[in-house]
Amino acid sequence: MTAHSLSSKQLARRVENILGDLKGQSISCINVQKLTTITDYMIIATGTSRIHTKSLADEVVEKMKEQGLQVTGVEGLPAAEWVLVDLGAVVVHIMLDRIRAMYDLEELWSLKPASNA
Repeated sequence: MTAHSLSSKQLARRVENILGDLKGQSISCINVQKLTTITDYMIIATGTSRIHTKSLADEVVEKMKEQGLQVTGVEGLPAAEWVLVDLGAVVVHIMLDRIRAMYDLEELWSLKPASNA
């Protein structure tokens, strides 16, 4: 199978594996195809430090390029508290734990109704 024949789901799985190999934490994959036309999947992972977060993002970019896939953009460097890697069909969010807790993207992109609290 060539890189160009990957489905968005297969691409998401590859990214999850890359993040897992480098000890990314709390990796989640959200199918957002019914919620937006911007992307098919959002992957969210936590890095243990700014250096770890940057390393995770760098590895995703490097592996995707090695496989002949286009990296549309990378945002959030050099601060590396929240790094976004745009792969088109998959958008990867790599965050420090406190940033992830503050923005809670899993809740934002879920189909749960808002609470009336």
